[in-house]
Amino acid sequence: MPDPIIPEETIAFAGGTRDRADRMRGDAALIRRFWSDPEARVLPLWRGKPLLAEAGGDLSLGWLPSDSPVLEVTTDKPVFLGLEDAGGRPCARFALDISAWEDPAAPDGPPGTFRDATANRHPDLPDTHAFLDLRQEMARLSVQDAADASTAKGVIEWHRSHPFCSRCGTRSEMVHAGWRRECPACGGQHFPRTDPVVIMLITRGSKVLVGRQSMWPRGMWSLLAGFMEPGETLEAAVRREVEEEAFIRVGRVIYVASQPWPFPASLMIACAGEALDEEIRIDEHELEAAMWVEKDEMREALAGRHPVIAPARQGAIARSVIEAWVDGRVPEFR
Repeated sequence: MPDPIIPEETIAFAGGTRDRADRMRGDAALIRRFWSDPEARVLPLWRGKPLLAEAGGDLSLGWLPSDSPVLEVTTDKPVFLGLEDAGGRPCARFALDISAWEDPAAPDGPPGTFRDATANRHPDLPDTHAFLDLRQEMARLSVQDAADASTAKGVIEWHRSHPFCSRCGTRSEMVHAGWRRECPACGGQHFPRTDPVVIMLITRGSKVLVGRQSMWPRGMWSLLAGFMEPGETLEAAVRREVEEEAFIRVGRVIYVASQPWPFPASLMIACAGEALDEEIRIDEHELEAAMWVEKDEMREALAGRHPVIAPARQGAIARSVIEAWVDGRVPEFR
């Protein structure tokens, strides 16, 4: 894989440097000692939302000590995220699902697909702490906080959605410090999944191809994207997805950057591709609309001055790739 065109530390959820300490996950006694350490810290998640803390306009993860009463609501095992240097010695970082807590202020029904602006506050925590939607707040977190939140959400959501053995149907058990599930009946081992997704900056001269889905917020346009299929290269997936969705043939393809995307379990692989033709015919099962946008017009959209186009939100790799293209950091195909 070539070096990314966009530095990973500038992309939300990418660029974290935590020591994940895989070498220690199999030592259950050591993990228990880490948990009992007064310096250990735990990131609780409630129904997929991490605990975040605001101070002076800055947002950070709401780490709690492992003996916090907030964590006592659950009997779930914690997920070991790794180690952090604390004054010259390593201390552990964990994540824990506390969805068993009932928030009486939570609205009935699921949140909206793209916007969950609710703040869920636990009575035993300061008002500065709240469980917030990670998709809404990702761009406000530091590089490491965003990476930790992405890891925690991804692994915990996998445990929530994969409680049973896919081989025999028996309820499986969390082992290996949260990084594996094992079936007590057939011995099957199951690991957190990551689904690769290609997201494409398809250009023709000074124009970029963008599309929108009907469920998106009004005015929002973004790059085309789709899941990779078995037996595909990145390049083949890019060409197939663009032709399926917009009937545009793609020639040359280059790698741009990647982003963990825990909504619920994707790895976004951004590529740039050369459009070989211009006429768009959309697949209405995939897109509501698609169009070509000139670079100067996209620059106005990024600045919030376009009357029609609202670009992808801050923190999404689509936004980072479009910004890099507008700035001239992603090469155009001639």
